[in-house]
Amino acid sequence: MNTHAVNPWVALAYLIAGVLFILALRGLSSPSTSRMGNRFGMAGMLIAVVTTLVTHDIAGLGETLIAIGVGGGIGWLIARRIAMTDMPQLVAAFHSLVGLAAVLVGWAAFLNPSAFDLLVVGDIIQAGNLVGIGTTIAAASRIEMALGVAIGAITFSGSVIAFLKLAGKMSGAPILLPGRHVINLGIIVAIVVLTALFATGNVAQGEYFAALTVLAFIVGFLLIIPIGGADMPVVVSMLNSYSGWAAAAMGFTLHNTAMIITGALVGSSGAILSYIMCRAMNRSFISVIAGGFGADSSGASGDAVKTDRPWKRGSAEDAAFMLKQAENVIIIPGYGMAVAQAQHALREMGDMLKAEGVNVKYAIHPVAGRMPGHMNVLLAEANVPYDEVFELEDINSEFAQADVAFIIGANDVVNPAAKTDKGSPIYGMPVFDVGNAKTVMFIKRSMGGAGYAGVDNEVFYMDQTMMLLSDAKKMVEEIVKALD
Repeated sequence: MNTHAVNPWVALAYLIAGVLFILALRGLSSPSTSRMGNRFGMAGMLIAVVTTLVTHDIAGLGETLIAIGVGGGIGWLIARRIAMTDMPQLVAAFHSLVGLAAVLVGWAAFLNPSAFDLLVVGDIIQAGNLVGIGTTIAAASRIEMALGVAIGAITFSGSVIAFLKLAGKMSGAPILLPGRHVINLGIIVAIVVLTALFATGNVAQGEYFAALTVLAFIVGFLLIIPIGGADMPVVVSMLNSYSGWAAAAMGFTLHNTAMIITGALVGSSGAILSYIMCRAMNRSFISVIAGGFGADSSGASGDAVKTDRPWKRGSAEDAAFMLKQAENVIIIPGYGMAVAQAQHALREMGDMLKAEGVNVKYAIHPVAGRMPGHMNVLLAEANVPYDEVFELEDINSEFAQADVAFIIGANDVVNPAAKTDKGSPIYGMPVFDVGNAKTVMFIKRSMGGAGYAGVDNEVFYMDQTMMLLSDAKKMVEEIVKALD
């Protein structure tokens, strides 16, 4: 299959692709350089794909072009039609496809090892007994194959659950199974044992390979289903890491350097991002991998919002008047802004306030939205200047000097229960100290719904809070009219 494995130009092409992938990750670390980062990534992938097609006898030119055309056409169509509000579940769906591809490649290599140059001369063992010498799959290739299939299957089933939760097709609340940690640990141990048995067996012992594949699909489901609420962005990031490691493992099976490099970069960067987000949320990184975080919701302060408590309602005119009088305004966007597609109206409101001499800043929580960087992308789409957007640790101390904290579509990330209620599912997660602002404006559809974590919010009932009950986009547009 591999006809030019020692060609130095192939190694050079893959090296260039790897460098471009590294530059892509570097560019994607900042909104101001993200477009260039995307271009580097696209160029690197083009070089890697073309090099692989030229140097490997995979299929005929016509078949290859048809496959590229179909896949590229579907991707182009989805990218054109997808709304930013659906981006998190789209990312989860794409992760599932990467995992499924790893499983299919692993099984293809197992069923037809000669096509992948995996056969070596060695002992043939049946039922633990040496029966002769012949061609068999090398033990190292078996381990690589098993790891790729196992990680890919976990990625696939876990990503499917994440997609269903993010798309609202199943409850976003944690679904807790009795003894889930023991069950997960037992299945993972079984997968390791089956991998060892598969590595020391022969081609005919496919039952081990099939069993570990099925168990990997099951444990992926079990790891993600107990997770919900504000922890979903970390899940998306971790699944991204899993998809990278699955690709890297398949790269070893296919003897493809580009896949190994790309998979390792995606896997390690996803893991690092997950670690950073866990620290930002005061979560344990190990508990993310174990699928046990965000699941102890039985002691939550309650799913029912206490609407019988006193609260103050304001209008767009009230909000516009107070915003005009302010000197410092901090805007906190959340998923509700994404659902309402209010980012453009919000940017217009910010521009009008700046024209009145108001200092406007945007505060982004690490887990705002449903995936890492969701709010940054939305604000960039609306052409909000990058220097006006700040992360939690950089702006949280400024709420004490803020005249107005303007919350649009956020909830859990401003909920003080994260600091005060040890029984809350979001306890320990750093939140914005909006209560320190002189005035809090909270845009919300109604008082009858809690945040994604299902927790009531004390901010609704503070003396300085004015509730603006409406669709986020409609309310902001009305405020813009009142400002004008």
